[in-house]
Amino acid sequence: EWNEVLFNGVHYEPPEKGAPGEIHPLKSYTFKYPRPPKPRALRIYECHVGMSSVEPKVNSYLEFRRDMLPRIRKLGYNCIQIMAIQEHAYYGSFGYHVTNFFGASSRFGSPDELKALIDEAHRLGLVVLCDIVHSHASKNTNDGINMFDGTDAMYFHSGPKGNHWMWDSRLFNYGNWETLRFLLSNARWWMDEYKFDGYRFDGVTSMMYHHHGLSYTFTGNYQEYFGMNTDVDAVVYLMLVNNLLHDLFPSCVTVGEDVSGMPAFCRPWQEGGVGFDYRLQMAIADKWIEVMKTKNDFQWDMQDLCHTMTNSLTAYTLS
Repeated sequence: EWNEVLFNGVHYEPPEKGAPGEIHPLKSYTFKYPRPPKPRALRIYECHVGMSSVEPKVNSYLEFRRDMLPRIRKLGYNCIQIMAIQEHAYYGSFGYHVTNFFGASSRFGSPDELKALIDEAHRLGLVVLCDIVHSHASKNTNDGINMFDGTDAMYFHSGPKGNHWMWDSRLFNYGNWETLRFLLSNARWWMDEYKFDGYRFDGVTSMMYHHHGLSYTFTGNYQEYFGMNTDVDAVVYLMLVNNLLHDLFPSCVTVGEDVSGMPAFCRPWQEGGVGFDYRLQMAIADKWIEVMKTKNDFQWDMQDLCHTMTNSLTAYTLS
């Protein structure tokens, strides 16, 4: 808005390199602990650093490291999924309208403090997933990548095809060579630089279909998945990014948020699958929200709950 402060890009490079595990404002962080082994079964604690404090404030990476990580480990989780890491100008978007794909959110502290958080999680044996948004981008032109070269088609589809009417954001052109270079390098960079162990890819259903899954009911008919409705370029990108990540980081974990039930979503790309390790289906979470909001303890419909959790379109699937 006209009366808001614009985000400024800052070159961040501390003059000295710190000792392994040392946290110092003038020194870059050096990782001390190795990545933990890939768990046989994930128990994921989804978290948002900024909203993790009991105080009415935006929490920091170091406070989360000190207060939350031991608690999460004690509760028996073996993985954390951190939301809203990629910089986003609009805090109310919960991190899903990304403006800087290579910038760790400055609201919570410095990049090195995020590294210290991840290193401590690894010391505790926690796998760390980043909630990554490659399905769309903020339409901001002052502090985002929209119209970066003066056109609306540098990374995105031009015209109406490049605009998500519900999310009010820009849609990537996955058939564009430079878009692929940008997104694939982004996926590798967070794992190289920050030692994340994998990703939860947000909004995958929106990526895979030209209708973005909006006002559309999936019944399981193959024509709904393998036809003109499918954005083949986007599906191929997802196959590419899963291939890249699993080749470079064999122990990495990739989770795709898909509500459509795309066949072979969690099969390897060599078999013609999309290549994810897990599928996150929001219908299960939405069902629990519906139950908790509208029913008392004596009104739970067990048949409805079982159907939601076992239906091929709504269940978690594991390769």
